[in-house]
Parts: sequence; structure tokens; C-alpha cells
Amino acid sequence: MSASLYDHDLYSWAMQTARQVREQRFAEIDCIHLAEELESMGKTELRALESRLVVLLAHLLKWEHQSGHRTKSWRRTLIEQRKRIGRLLDDSPSLRPKLPELIADAYESALRWAADETGMDEGDFPPACRYSIEQVMDPGFYPDTVIS
Repeated sequence: MSASLYDHDLYSWAMQTARQVREQRFAEIDCIHLAEELESMGKTELRALESRLVVLLAHLLKWEHQSGHRTKSWRRTLIEQRKRIGRLLDDSPSLRPKLPELIADAYESALRWAADETGMDEGDFPPACRYSIEQVMDPGFYPDTVIS
């Protein structure tokens, strides 16, 4: 029954499965789907972190390369993304070692975003992220000059 419940009413299946775990009725648990949902939760956290890094990096690039267009909104975005990334990493510290790879992957999208929003060519930006993890996460870091 729980497999068909999973296919037709995910919320109800999740509530039922949670009850079964709490009541230690392990023989009744739909283990296959439970494992899939747990893996999906982990992937969701990873995607959320990468998405926030894209926004943060795009705004760092805009801040750095369009100093004459800086706004309070850009600053608030930098503050908010750093705060949210910090919370994600506090909740899932095992994601922290993945930051170098995630930043490298996120930078590609951030570069395209920054180029599109600024009207600049992608080639006007560094081809790879030159901000350190410490700089990316530092609430006081606002690049003032173009990195060469």
C-alpha cells in the first residue's frame, strides 16, 4: 500500500512514513522510496547552495566591474546571500568541503548573469573565479578594483 500511496499522494506517504519511523514500525516502511527521498533532500541542499553562490558571485562581479553602478540593493543581496549560505553550511557542514568545486561551477553561471546584466562581454570578466572562499564568505569583502 505505501508504494502506491507514494505514487499518488507524496505528502500523505511522507507523514505515514514519519509515523512508522517514530513508532519503530520498521518492517512497514517503504524503504526504497524513503532512500530516494533522503537522497533527494541532500541534492536539494546542494542545489540550493550552488544557486545562492551563483547570485553572490554575480553580484560580486557586478560590484567589482561596475563600480559606478553600485546600489544599496546590490549590497543587500551580497549580505543576504552570504547569510543564507552560512545557514546552509551550518545546517549541512558536510557541504563545506565541496565549496571549491561548487564555486567553480557556480562561477560559470554567475559570469553569464553578470555579463547579461551589465551589458559587458563575458570576456571582460576573469574566465575563472579569482575570489577565495574566504573572500566569498567574508561579510566585509567588497571588491574595489578589478582583479588582474
